[in-house]
Amino acid sequence: MSTYLSQVWQLLRNYVRDIRLEEMPKTTSVKTEAVLPLGKSIKEPYKSVKFAQDNLQEDLWSQRLQESLEKWTIPKSGLTYKIGDGASDTLPSGFCFRVCDRQMHEEIYDLLGNGALKPEIVNQLMELVVTGQKIRPELLFWRLEDFYHRWCQGEFIDGTPDDNLPQKTMLKLAAQNIAIGLRQVDIYTGLNVLILLLELHRYAQERDQLKQKITFYPSAQPDTDNFFTSQLLRIINYSDALEIGNFSSIVGQFLKGGNFKGAYLGDANLTGADFRGANLSGANLGDANLTGVNFSGANLSGANLGDANLSGANLSGANLSGADLGSTNLSGANLNCANLSRADLNRADLSSTNLNRADLNRADLNRSDLSSANFSHADLSNAILFGANLSEANLRSANLNHADLCRADLSGADLSHAILNGTNLSDTILFSTNLSDAILIAADLSYAKLNGAKLNDARLNGAMFLGADLSGVDLSRVILNEADLSGVILSEADLSGADLTDAILFGTDFSYANLNSANLSGSNLSGAILNGADLSHSNLSYAILGGADLSDANMEEMTWGKKQQWEGVRGLETAVNVPEALKEELGLN
Repeated sequence: MSTYLSQVWQLLRNYVRDIRLEEMPKTTSVKTEAVLPLGKSIKEPYKSVKFAQDNLQEDLWSQRLQESLEKWTIPKSGLTYKIGDGASDTLPSGFCFRVCDRQMHEEIYDLLGNGALKPEIVNQLMELVVTGQKIRPELLFWRLEDFYHRWCQGEFIDGTPDDNLPQKTMLKLAAQNIAIGLRQVDIYTGLNVLILLLELHRYAQERDQLKQKITFYPSAQPDTDNFFTSQLLRIINYSDALEIGNFSSIVGQFLKGGNFKGAYLGDANLTGADFRGANLSGANLGDANLTGVNFSGANLSGANLGDANLSGANLSGANLSGADLGSTNLSGANLNCANLSRADLNRADLSSTNLNRADLNRADLNRSDLSSANFSHADLSNAILFGANLSEANLRSANLNHADLCRADLSGADLSHAILNGTNLSDTILFSTNLSDAILIAADLSYAKLNGAKLNDARLNGAMFLGADLSGVDLSRVILNEADLSGVILSEADLSGADLTDAILFGTDFSYANLNSANLSGSNLSGAILNGADLSHSNLSYAILGGADLSDANMEEMTWGKKQQWEGVRGLETAVNVPEALKEELGLN
């Protein structure tokens, strides 16, 4: 007690000293002005006095609050209770406290009914719980939780005039010339108790001896009879009745690590809230305003976020597996390393979103807007991307094995080093898409629009290109062995150094294409158009050439088989740089 009085005495001395400063002459010497910081001169004594008064009041109030927290956990005389007593999460039968419930409730309203708790005050209180021996966290939690449940049910504000605690506090404050409404007193009190409970929960979950004793459900514990719990939503709406966003601005920064499993928060305004590491599995956040919310590391598995606004939200490392994100606005959100496996993102807006190394295995992204999104190193295997907009997206080194990209727009996208084995790219827009060094083994590119695309050094073994237009495309050093390019247009394409061994090239248009050093051995070139093509240094050993057109083709140092069949080949008489040995073999001299 003596320590407390000495602290108060020191504060009063500081206060009196500031009053004396106010009475000092208004003029100061040049020397004095030189050492006083700019804007801090004693020409404005009122501000320093006001600051001292505010600090004194805040310190005295904080001291009162700390003492009350200690006092509320003291058992009635003759009773003892230790943390290790039992494993139950409720008080033993007949257990009583020195401060009865009625007195404690009144003190809670008097202490917490005139404004929101500041983070620094909350930190001080929690430090006292952690380092001190006087506050018993599990007893404090049980008492505050009981108050919270009663407050949620409106027990205090609905009380009779003689027993209405918010009203009594309001009248006490009015006597001190502090104007505040009845609802404000009730809302501030309830939200401040909620903050303390959230902090106690977070503190306890980090300690094995308290984990089971302190588990807080702000929206009530979900059960089988009532899957969703709406208690927290009612609190949010009650708080926001004073001012939109009131709940988020007061409690939002204290929601991290909280347990909101199965909570119904549809249409809630939680802008800018901090849900880091929180448990929201199975929660319903449909149509909620979650702009700028921090969900990093949070558990949102199986949650409903349909039509919610998550623009600019931080979901890095969050678990969204199986979540419903249909038509959700995720533009500009951070989903780095997030788990979105089997999530429903149908028609969602993920434009300019960061999904670096995200897990989207078997996710439904049907007709979603993914333009300019970052999917580098992401797992999109078996994902549904039918009709999705991926223009200018970064898919470098992404895994798209067996994904469905039919009719998707990938124009200008970067798919370099991506893996697309067995992927459906039929009727896909790939204008100016970068597929260099990509692996597209057995991929379906039928009727794909590939104008201006880069496929150099890509692996396309066994790929299908039925009806695709590859004219002018860079396919240098590409691997297309056993690929089906029947009827494909490859006019003026760059296939220098390409591997087309055993490829099906029936009726393929290679007019004026660059096939320098290409390997066409064993391929079927029946009816292929090779007029004006550069076949210098190419290998046509054992290729089937029946009906092929080689007019004006450059055949310089070309390799062919000893038993090569040339029957039905057209245009050899106009081909240029035909090897002398071949001329003799075909009697062209």
